[in-house]
Amino acid sequence: MTIRNLDKLLDPASVALIGATERDASLGAAVMDRLLKGGFQGPIGLVNPKYSEINGMPCAASAEALANPPDLGVVVTPPAAVPAAIADLGAAGARAAVVITAGVDEKSGLRQQMLDAAKPHLLRVLGPNCLGLARPKLGLDATFAPIAARPGKLALLSQSGAIVTAMVDWAAERDIGFSVIASMGDMADVDVGDLLDWLAADRETSAVLLYLEQITHARKFMSAARSCSRAKPVIAIKSGRSSVAAQAAVSHTGALAGADEVYDAALRRAGVLRVQALEDLFNAAEALAHTKPLASDRLAIVTNGGGAGVLAADAIADIGARVATLAPETLSKLDAALPANWSRGDPVDIIGDAGPARYAAAVEAVLGDPGVDAVLTMYCPTAMSDPMEAAQIVIDAATTQRAARRGKPLLACWMGGAGARAACLRMEKAGVPAYATPKDAVTGFSHLVNHAKAQAALRRAPSAREDGFVADRTAARRAIEAALEQGRRILTEPEAKTVLKAYGVPTVETIVAETPEQARSAAQKILDSGGEAVVAKILSTDLTHKSDVGGVRLNLSTAEETREAVEAMLTQIKARRPDAAIQGVVIQPMINRSGAHELILGLSEDPVFGPIMLFGAGGTSVEAVADKAIGLPPLDGPLARDMIESTRIFRLLRGYRDQPPADMEAIVACLERLSLLAADFPEIRELDVNPLLADRNGALALDARIVVAPAQPVRPGGNPRFALRPYPAAWESAETFDDGAVLMRPIRPSDGDAYRRFFEKLSGDDVRFRFFSRLGALDDRLLARFTQLDYARAMAFVALDPDSREILGVARLAAEPDGALAEYGVVVRSDCKRRGLGRLLMRRLLAFAASEGLQTVWGDVLHENKAMLGLCAELGFKTSSVAGDAALVRVFKKLSGSEALDPDQGASGAPASD
Repeated sequence: MTIRNLDKLLDPASVALIGATERDASLGAAVMDRLLKGGFQGPIGLVNPKYSEINGMPCAASAEALANPPDLGVVVTPPAAVPAAIADLGAAGARAAVVITAGVDEKSGLRQQMLDAAKPHLLRVLGPNCLGLARPKLGLDATFAPIAARPGKLALLSQSGAIVTAMVDWAAERDIGFSVIASMGDMADVDVGDLLDWLAADRETSAVLLYLEQITHARKFMSAARSCSRAKPVIAIKSGRSSVAAQAAVSHTGALAGADEVYDAALRRAGVLRVQALEDLFNAAEALAHTKPLASDRLAIVTNGGGAGVLAADAIADIGARVATLAPETLSKLDAALPANWSRGDPVDIIGDAGPARYAAAVEAVLGDPGVDAVLTMYCPTAMSDPMEAAQIVIDAATTQRAARRGKPLLACWMGGAGARAACLRMEKAGVPAYATPKDAVTGFSHLVNHAKAQAALRRAPSAREDGFVADRTAARRAIEAALEQGRRILTEPEAKTVLKAYGVPTVETIVAETPEQARSAAQKILDSGGEAVVAKILSTDLTHKSDVGGVRLNLSTAEETREAVEAMLTQIKARRPDAAIQGVVIQPMINRSGAHELILGLSEDPVFGPIMLFGAGGTSVEAVADKAIGLPPLDGPLARDMIESTRIFRLLRGYRDQPPADMEAIVACLERLSLLAADFPEIRELDVNPLLADRNGALALDARIVVAPAQPVRPGGNPRFALRPYPAAWESAETFDDGAVLMRPIRPSDGDAYRRFFEKLSGDDVRFRFFSRLGALDDRLLARFTQLDYARAMAFVALDPDSREILGVARLAAEPDGALAEYGVVVRSDCKRRGLGRLLMRRLLAFAASEGLQTVWGDVLHENKAMLGLCAELGFKTSSVAGDAALVRVFKKLSGSEALDPDQGASGAPASD
């Protein structure tokens, strides 16, 4: 994963078309036509050895023969000629290419030949088999689309060229423009993750639209998507929504976890808003571009038509959001401003003869209500009102809200003919999302709700051990290794329960019996200890679902009844499944907890995103009911609760009629423990806890199934198959420096307030030394950027006062996405300097970089920052000049066991962002 040389792809100064031709109706001619008519201001070279000129323009035999060396090559040659064209471009100085040609595939070997030709030049390839690339602001149209896209602030990344043409056409009718359009095709090199990385820092892009068919590098995509969605809205539509269960899955979890639900969970965790229709991409972008994030999902409706308000309220219920309950103070304000026959509730019906003054008073009142998160203003055409005057009231209110630091989103729904459409257009140009129907308006509101939820999930940085729980890893490993050493994939039920118990999941007592007589003795033991009845279950590594073969007997009230039931069960199963190896039976107490809910908790392995987690309604009908939620580990309490609350059974768990609520904390804890188990043991490929009984007295696992396979040991970064890297708790430690002690740990999203206080205690010079400018106060966006990290690509260590927990110093490492180079930054609170704290932070940063396999750590330092230059010399950094800036010194250090890289090849030259 890298953004290296993507500037040559997306901001080229010169372009060459390889395969230009004058032959009518050819791909080369179509791309040449778009390229020459686009308005690109730099040189455009044509390359084709068959021509000396095309339509009066000179044509070179090779890229090397062009008068102006190209930054970017556009390749439309026959497939067999593509590798040579890439080699020629690289030799000519190009560092990026768009390969539109199809047929450059793995089967022919041409794909690898193309990549091999690009590698010596670090030349980046978009495609092959794509529609091309457009940068409308630059006048660059290297596509064969039927119409040119307009300049704008939206970036469109698509894995389908046909979708690009459809969306450009749709957008043109609505005067919507683009900053970037990239058809990614087969993604042999540049993929969606790379482009998201570049767009995260692109000031010309306000939002990113994605059309996805598949993700090929999950951790790369998740890291890039999380980085980009912290900076601007990322909105995706994912095709292939049908749920396809894994045919080879052994567990219920594996069968229930359809691919689409996993993508849904992954996108939500990355902070990406997922929509279901192409037009929703633009509608959502419009809504998110002009509104602040929602605090919750309570919508107030102001309407001059009662029926329209009711339709909107019904639609709100359909999406699971809430109509706001207005405060008494708000009702009083509305009583004073509205006719006596107004609705006195939400929806606020201001009556059909409402004029601008009545609209203004009602909108102002509900916007001021603390129980309202957003306002939908509706207009129905009447002879006594003007749609444009009412629209201006909404525009004025929205302008006031945007000026407020924490203003509330305002949406509009104007129904009717030409007058309403003109009013909608005016509101949209003023930044107010406007819709023609109540359903569309509420769908727009749902985008705000879902984006807020995705952003909340994005801000979570769970540790594998968030609550301090310490598992008995030795006991769990012993059970897992016993199965692997015997060549078994499935743990026995007793082994599985041993693993769960070691990780704090409560389990029912289980006794193994090899014969009916031993089963009788086990039952007697349980009955003598107070049990009212027992359960007998078959124990076989070949029989995964016991109930399907008659392998479960319930409510056995005596020891003799148990012996007889086990004897009959063994006889029956041997007749049905003579091939199955039977190790005996397990005897456990019959648990009768009236009103308890049967749940399922599970782990499974997704082929794209690795380990995933499941929660839902359990029992023998689990697959038929299919009430479940999917999540990506690691989980903490809030993320686990989100999963639980998204299921239908949650409504029962929170209590109803005479049934008290279940112990939600116990259920959440079980999910957190399974997340920790998945982090510690990559060997676990599938796991079911089914059923997990839950009621007001807690949670209890009655049955468990675990599927394992050999795996590499866990590295410091956690399970390598996790799509998300956990908060690296292993790097927390107490440290001492010259005259004090600190708690040193990775930064957390919850450090925002402490970071703001830390920044306020930096002197002007310290800020300038660190950021190369005199920054003012930190706004919320900068603060989020500093404290919300994706630990797969960046790290920041904070040194905390052990008592006050105030931040005394920060050291940051920002790695190039390909993991070779990393830029550092260190700043110590001005009143804590010259005490050795900076040295301590730098040593921690270098140790972390070495553990990550980074090759070179570098940074730019102002000449006058003598203290930092001295520290770098002490730590073995070398120095070089910075081209074009005599005020800076570049320092870099080769890490042990790695080959030093030249930072100029991959670094931007800007200071690390702290």
